[in-house]
Amino acid sequence: MDGLIRTTAGDVRGVGEGGLWAFLGVPYAADSSGHRRWRRPEPPAAWTGVRPAEHFGPIAPQPPPVPGMSIRGDPTDSAEDCLSLNVWTPGVDDARRPVLVWIHGGGFTSGSGSSLLYRGERLARLGDVVVVTINYRLGALGFLAHPNLAEPEGGFGNWGLLDQIAALDWVRENIAEFGGDPENVTVFGESAGAMSICALLASPAGTRLFHKAIIQSGPPTCGSRAWAQRRAAKFVAKLSESGDVSAGQGDRFDRHLLEHVPPERLVAAAQRLGPEGDGLPLAFMPVVDGGVVTDRPADVIRQEPARRIPVIIGTNRDECTFFVLGDPRAAGMDGDTLLQRVSAISSAELAGPLVSAYHQARSERGEDAAPLAIWTAITTDLVFRLPSLAFAESLSRVGADVFAYLFTWNSPFLGGILGSAHALEVPFVFGSVAERAVQPYSGSGPAALALSNAMMRSWVAFATSGDPSCDELGQWPAYDAVQRHTMVLGEHSAVHQDPRAPEREAWSNSGVDMANRLFQP
Repeated sequence: MDGLIRTTAGDVRGVGEGGLWAFLGVPYAADSSGHRRWRRPEPPAAWTGVRPAEHFGPIAPQPPPVPGMSIRGDPTDSAEDCLSLNVWTPGVDDARRPVLVWIHGGGFTSGSGSSLLYRGERLARLGDVVVVTINYRLGALGFLAHPNLAEPEGGFGNWGLLDQIAALDWVRENIAEFGGDPENVTVFGESAGAMSICALLASPAGTRLFHKAIIQSGPPTCGSRAWAQRRAAKFVAKLSESGDVSAGQGDRFDRHLLEHVPPERLVAAAQRLGPEGDGLPLAFMPVVDGGVVTDRPADVIRQEPARRIPVIIGTNRDECTFFVLGDPRAAGMDGDTLLQRVSAISSAELAGPLVSAYHQARSERGEDAAPLAIWTAITTDLVFRLPSLAFAESLSRVGADVFAYLFTWNSPFLGGILGSAHALEVPFVFGSVAERAVQPYSGSGPAALALSNAMMRSWVAFATSGDPSCDELGQWPAYDAVQRHTMVLGEHSAVHQDPRAPEREAWSNSGVDMANRLFQP
């Protein structure tokens, strides 16, 4: 076996080591720069001879990593010609193994499929599965959406989602050559990657290409047409203010001028853009454009129950500690400030009862009930946990097999103040808790390795059969709105019925539609 594979674009040769083959930097679409900016991805140009697949491809243009928050050894070379993927497989044969396709997070502005966190060798080797990780367009290059960008096929944005669909198309056409089963493909992703999966569930083009989904800390949130047009107008204004380009303003911007702006200037303008008080925490995200995404994900599930694929969905207990640390105004928060903040995200009438419910529930469990801890818990539930559970309920009601989890392992980073922070579960899913560069964040030792092994076994079991139960975790019952069985994944993993119920009930009594909480009409 020499690791030579024939793909639809040409032959590639991977690297074999320890009974595993890796194929890195394989193009699944053409260069998306120049006249291909803000257009559907095209197939890669065919090549002759054998293309080495020994190194990761360039990552998508993005801001530099935050000092102290990056992983040493992650690729940093970027280019618009970034649409490549990586494959890890136990054998280049006809075994028809389950396939897991990872969609990375990063707020739709950063990240890549080649991060040390996401290397697929451990998962592939442990589960005898094929693991694929992908790059997709980010920031304005991936998610600038405006009717001026409309194409004949319909829609006017979601270029990064279209990249993901193109990568899944590539998997369908080629993965059998890598020992995978194109009829048993599971998409899994975290944060923006998980939000992307929710959007793909609302996309007719997306759902035909995968058979199961794992949604990690990514609510079913999509922007509206009106929101997208406001963002596009503000983005072009930022470019014009800085003198980067005179491309018109608002609804009259010139796409042809924008096609010639260097990508680093687009990235810089996006950094200046920020959320700017639109009520959404992200500068860019998937959009209900009527083409790629036809409606809000939760509404599509309600309207089209035929999309009953099995789903794992879950969040981390303390998602927002990661973000509160970056908010200098949150330090030293008192009770009055807490009420003001909760009033701003709910209403003056709801703020008092919500804060009281959280204070009582946390006190009874022996958890920190100071204002800052309550604010972190409320935002965690509002942004991540409760929209995810509402989506799980929608899936359950239409007959889908849906399995919920709550991740509770504590990070040792910064003296342990992060708790079970955003993205902490990722190294446990990939087994990268064994990497020294990851352990300051994930923790290490026998308990960490045991939890990682259990989660990998469970994710593989789900990809194989649609049921995440495994010897390490035991029986994992499906989620419904009555029993609310949830696998709590932590130092002592077990199934719980409706964990953290008082907080959920407080929001349930508020009347807020959690499934569409962040959607702007």
